[in-house]
Amino acid sequence: MLRYEHIEYLNLLLGIPVLLIAMLLFNKWRNKSLALFGDNKLVKELMYSHSGRKDQIKNILTILIFICLIIGIANPQIGTKMEEVKREGVDLMIAIDLSNSMMAEDIKPNRLERAKLAISRLINKLEGDRIGLIVFAGEAYVQLPITTDYSAAKLFLSTVNTNIVPTQGTEIAKAIDLSVKSFDMENAQNKAIIIITDGESHDEKAIESSQQANKLGIFVHTLGMGLSKGGPIPIYNKYGNRTGYRKDRDGKTVVSKLNEDLLQEISSAGGGTYIRANNSKAGLSTLFSEINKMEKKEIGTMVFTEYKDRFQLFIGAALFLLILDLILLVRKNKWSNRINFYKE
Repeated sequence: MLRYEHIEYLNLLLGIPVLLIAMLLFNKWRNKSLALFGDNKLVKELMYSHSGRKDQIKNILTILIFICLIIGIANPQIGTKMEEVKREGVDLMIAIDLSNSMMAEDIKPNRLERAKLAISRLINKLEGDRIGLIVFAGEAYVQLPITTDYSAAKLFLSTVNTNIVPTQGTEIAKAIDLSVKSFDMENAQNKAIIIITDGESHDEKAIESSQQANKLGIFVHTLGMGLSKGGPIPIYNKYGNRTGYRKDRDGKTVVSKLNEDLLQEISSAGGGTYIRANNSKAGLSTLFSEINKMEKKEIGTMVFTEYKDRFQLFIGAALFLLILDLILLVRKNKWSNRINFYKE
C-alpha cells in the first residue's frame, strides 16, 4: 500500500507547465538577443562550441529534478505490516455529480469544487467509518471502493473532474444503485449514501432506487449544490481558459438551476435528510451530525499499521540528476564529440 505523508505537496507538480513556459520564453529571448549580433548562420559559426542538444537535455534534467524533489518532500510510504483493527463506525458511500452543470459558478468557486472541498472536510472528521466514492453523470462509476484509508480517499477525490465520465446527463438512479452494490451487505454495519448534485434531472427512477435502498436498511441523503436563481455553465478550452457559456438551440445562455423538489423526494424516500448548500456553508456538517446519530457497529478491518519512508529514493535521484546536470557543460568538448552524444 502506497501513501504520502504530505500529499498536499504533490500540488506543486502543477508548476511543471509554468516551468516549461519559462524555459520556452528564455530560449525565445536568448535567440532574439543573439539575432541582434547579425546573421543567424554566422552567429552559429562563431558559437561553434555551443551545443543546442545539451540545452535540451539540461532542460529535461531540470524538470526531472523538480519532479523528484516534490515527490521526495511529499514522502511516499510503503505499508509493511498489516493488522486487524477493531473499529466502530458506519459505511458511507458518497456519489458526486460530474455533469457539466456542476461547473456553474452560482456557488463559488463553482459547484464541483465546493463539493470536493466539503467532502475533504468530511473525511477529516471521520473516525472508524469506511468511505467510498461514486462519480456519475450519464453513467455511474466506482472511483474509490469502500475503505478506511482516508489518505487514498483524498487522493482519488483530487482527481475528480467533469471529463472523467464520458457520457453526460444526471443519472441519479444509477448512482444510488451502484452505491448499494458497492456495500458489503454481509456486514452488519449501518450504511448511508450521500448524493451530491444539482438535481438537474427528471429521472423518476431515482426515487424508486432510493426507496429500494432504504428497504435494505440504507439511508439516502441528498446535498443540493446550487442556488434557486441558478447560474450559467461556463465553457473552457484545453488551456483552462473560459471561452463563453453554454447556449441552447435558440442561442440563449443556459441557466442551470437547483432542482430542490426532486432531491427532497429522493431523501424522503431513502429515509434521509436533504440539505441545500450555499456560498456560506456546504451543508455536509449537518449531514455528518445525522450520520453520527446512526448506530455504529464494531467491525474488524485489515489495515496497514506500519509504513516505511521512501523519500530517500527520490531525493537521491534528484541529487544524482543534479550532479549529472552540473557535469554536462553547455559547451561541446572532446569527450562529448568523441562519443557523438550531443553532436548536431
